[in-house]
Amino acid sequence: MAGSSHGHTPAAWTGVTIAFIGFCVSGAYMVMAQPLGFWAGMVITVLGGVVGMVMRAMGMGQPKDAHAVYETAAVRANTAATPAPAGAKS
Repeated sequence: MAGSSHGHTPAAWTGVTIAFIGFCVSGAYMVMAQPLGFWAGMVITVLGGVVGMVMRAMGMGQPKDAHAVYETAAVRANTAATPAPAGAKS
């Protein structure tokens, strides 16, 4: 995954950072036995996912065709559709 720049976008960094802060808030309030604070942290965690998806929809995420899997499938589809005849010169 590291070779395909998986997650190296502003949308991913922002979403994960907000979700991490929400997780920390929930954990702190869980230890303090405060259910309202715990659920507030859970809302922040979910908000991180929503913010990440909205930013990806705005074009700040990695496009789907940038992944090697999709690239290989697209190249295979084009190659299979127009095979070169044997012995053809380029």
